[in-house]
Amino acid sequence: MDYPELAARTGRFRFGAPHAVTVGGDGARVAFLRSAGPYDPASALWTLTVASGAVTRIADGPIDAYAGSADLSVLAWARDGHLHCSGIERTATAPVVHPRPDPTGRAVAYTTPDGTLRVIGEDGEDQLLAGEPGSGVSWGVAEPAAAEFGRTRGWWWSPDGSRILAVRSAGTVSLHLLDLYGGWVDVHWDRETYPYLVDVRWSAGNPLITVLRRSQQHGLVLSVDPRTGETQVHAELADARWVEPVRGTPLLLPDGRVLVGGELAHDGFDARCLFADGSLLTPPELYVRRVVGVLAGTQELIVEGTEGEPAEQHVYAVRTALGGGGAKSRRLTDEPGWHHATVGGDVMVVDHTVRRGSAVLPMPTNVLPLPYAPQPALERVTDRRLPTGVLYPAGHVTGTRLPVLIEFGAGPGHQQVVVDPARWQERQWWADAGFVVVSVDTRGTPGVAPSFEKVVHRRLADVALTDHIDALHALTGKHPDLDLGRVAVRGTDLGGWLAILAVQRRPDVFRCGIAVDPVTDWTALPPAYAERYLGTSTDNAEIYDHHAAEPSGTAPLLVSPTGGLSEELRFLTRECA
Repeated sequence: MDYPELAARTGRFRFGAPHAVTVGGDGARVAFLRSAGPYDPASALWTLTVASGAVTRIADGPIDAYAGSADLSVLAWARDGHLHCSGIERTATAPVVHPRPDPTGRAVAYTTPDGTLRVIGEDGEDQLLAGEPGSGVSWGVAEPAAAEFGRTRGWWWSPDGSRILAVRSAGTVSLHLLDLYGGWVDVHWDRETYPYLVDVRWSAGNPLITVLRRSQQHGLVLSVDPRTGETQVHAELADARWVEPVRGTPLLLPDGRVLVGGELAHDGFDARCLFADGSLLTPPELYVRRVVGVLAGTQELIVEGTEGEPAEQHVYAVRTALGGGGAKSRRLTDEPGWHHATVGGDVMVVDHTVRRGSAVLPMPTNVLPLPYAPQPALERVTDRRLPTGVLYPAGHVTGTRLPVLIEFGAGPGHQQVVVDPARWQERQWWADAGFVVVSVDTRGTPGVAPSFEKVVHRRLADVALTDHIDALHALTGKHPDLDLGRVAVRGTDLGGWLAILAVQRRPDVFRCGIAVDPVTDWTALPPAYAERYLGTSTDNAEIYDHHAAEPSGTAPLLVSPTGGLSEELRFLTRECA
């Protein structure tokens, strides 16, 4: 079986691996989705009992998503619009989307395809909580802009299961506290000044929300009084380019302080850090990518981040207790790689292992072994120290010059140079077809420093192309087999947009290109995304014009649909001959 077919049949080698992992708040159970094997796309729902290590299949697939009570004794999921529950019996009277048990496990709420929010109480009665079918107003549904900030949910249970905090979308977005008996309270903030609802968290105490101006240069972290809906400012977020909230924040710490993400940009610091009520918690050398949660017992904050080497992501424990000694962290993962974590109670899942104290339990997995063992040469080049990776064909003989394929991936803002063999499989296939595959994390890519990430503000195209060209020339010192007379580019989505610009604006460097499902017009992108980089189109029409990329019939360019690897290979082989 050829690589493209094998990758498609195995879900890019993810089928059979645990995912969507959740740890119960008491640490007793771990829930996850996993299909039966490497060629099975239908994920079943499983639980692992931490004390015994026993693994139980709760329901057969396909299950796309699920949710659980605080201790995971009750699980709920939808299939073909029908509600399914484990641990309690509940029956829905309307088509079900995204069901979620309350933290106590007594009730289950869900949204419907026509934008209403319903709840099935402890007595089994299914009642309409908010919304009117056909009104054009949706309740509990994440509005389109939410996805640009990583928010996929539109409603949240209170910790005691007595209320729901729900988004109402009717052209504008508002937030409301609903009790289970039909009463509601509006959440008050200046929605005209701060229209973007970036994040909502309600795990303990009062709800915490993050809101941003449309320019995304200023935001507020607010605490909501659930009795009145009034809000109190806990922190302000500001940046002359754009605010980049840290995923997993804001978060209420056990001692009552509010954790927020921020940036240090003075006294020689250039760091993405965490602060608790204004006090720095993380050392400046740790680039925080995501807050996972608080580990019970030690009361340490678990985060995912990078320390010095942007190609690696590790899991860290951060001290939250007040005291001397400054901000401290300790790394919990030893092997180079791209590590992830989930936390609940005193249990932490790192990658596919469950940890409680010194005890370690493997999670069951049945994936196909990766077909390639790529060994990209990773290094930092130019005075900007751009992360790069160079991948040769297997068995390459030094002294044999080869055409170069620069892989743009999904484009600026998405890391390509990472220590993860799964991410290099397709690039190894391209290399074995006769190319040296080069990947560059240009400025605008996260993981290095805030200034590195945001210098592209309103000049993304020019910076990205300049960095790729400079990196390519810098690499030839250590890699003389790169034939710079035969350089091709390839990208998907925004990477496809960049591929079009590369062959049109710098044909002296880039001989041909492949644009897979490319973006060509930034005004067609969601405003929350486009304006983060380019500002509003009404005030910056010339910037949008400069970033437009229309495929030209004269440029050596193939515009390809997703999955057309065989056609792409024929095109590049011909153009780079």
